[in-house]
Amino acid sequence: MGKLQEFEISFDKNKSVYSPGESIDGTLKIKVSQSLQCKAIKVNCNGFCGVTNKVNDTSWMVEEQYFNSTVSVADKGTLKQGEHTFPFKFLIPASAPTSFEGSYGKIIYRVRASVDTPRFAKDYTTEKPFYLLSLLNLNEVADIWGPSSSAVTQQFTYMLMKTGTVVLKAQTDMKGYTPGQIIQVAATIHNQSEKKTGNVAASLMQRVTYETKKPTYDLRAIAEVEGGVVKANREIEWKEQIIVPPLPQSVLAGCDIIKIEYYVKVSLKYPEVMVALPIHIGNVALDKKLRKSTKSAPSASAPSDTDTTNLTPGPAPKPAPRVHPRPRESFHNSPSAPPIDYEQGAVGGPQVSDAVPNKRHSQFGASVPHVSPTAFSYAPGLFFANNQQHNSPVSESGRLFTSVSSPNPVPPPGTSVPPDYETAAYPTRGSAFLR
Repeated sequence: MGKLQEFEISFDKNKSVYSPGESIDGTLKIKVSQSLQCKAIKVNCNGFCGVTNKVNDTSWMVEEQYFNSTVSVADKGTLKQGEHTFPFKFLIPASAPTSFEGSYGKIIYRVRASVDTPRFAKDYTTEKPFYLLSLLNLNEVADIWGPSSSAVTQQFTYMLMKTGTVVLKAQTDMKGYTPGQIIQVAATIHNQSEKKTGNVAASLMQRVTYETKKPTYDLRAIAEVEGGVVKANREIEWKEQIIVPPLPQSVLAGCDIIKIEYYVKVSLKYPEVMVALPIHIGNVALDKKLRKSTKSAPSASAPSDTDTTNLTPGPAPKPAPRVHPRPRESFHNSPSAPPIDYEQGAVGGPQVSDAVPNKRHSQFGASVPHVSPTAFSYAPGLFFANNQQHNSPVSESGRLFTSVSSPNPVPPPGTSVPPDYETAAYPTRGSAFLR
């Protein structure tokens, strides 16, 4: 490292997660083994978003900058042998969006420092990332109350012969969830044909749109549960549960080139029929006390598999198309929450005429493998609060999830807050580097 023995950025109270409108206070520490001439010592704080059309590529095709501030903490002179500290402070704009890391784009925030030396001498730089979390309060989202529901009728064809129709109706118990909550899925399948159907399944889908000249779509199944078949001329009711894993929030307010949507897809493998039920993923759970009194929730009975409840413009999710020319779809076949050993299976719905057993991919089943945290897009600050209420099996201790320790104060009930990045395995904190 030559004359420079130490060159490090630190944030006050070792914070690494901030909120829009907060200030970042920190110190630049420099230790030199002998006198070092410099033209200036500068500290820069910036935040931007970059998207591309290649997986994990950082040659951004489109960029969006949120702020870029630089201060000079020392002018031209000589750094004497020993340690030197330079305090700095930056204000984060209130409009800056939440941090995000995806396959085709990122929202990045960092503090960088540089020592500019005279000509022909070596310059030094270092940087330290930080993360921004703007809480999405589901209670403030338009048209959030009530179930998300849809229905579709599909012709059942066997050996090129039309044998009847299949009517699929499905709904979720709510339109908004936070990580750790349970999505209650209910479906009614009426097989009006002489052939049995394929297995019924429900999947939690994430669709991320990266706005380039030709938009890139990343469509993936986050979690899936599966039931049995429906026999000929039978009508059944099927119920299942999906645990919401740590996920980025639905709305990246302030970002115009990355859009995140979620929906629950309920489908039959044969005939190919599905409905999409748009939902929101947020950080502050719905409070039933705040719900306006309504006589009944809207219902849907539409002829298309993409028909959903009417949502107002803005942050409300859009119905996901059945087929898109350029989606990239993958299924992780993973648990939808941090690994917890359940001894009992998911509860199936009441039988109308035939039982539909829940088969493979059930989130409560023992056959589901564990996966690394990188299976999901990065969502800063998502963990399960101790007092989160659930309608699902709990552990022997009576708590479904264990909270992550954090140096920050305990949040109010129903909120999701940042984990302790000092101990978190992902994302890895950036260490100082020299060049």
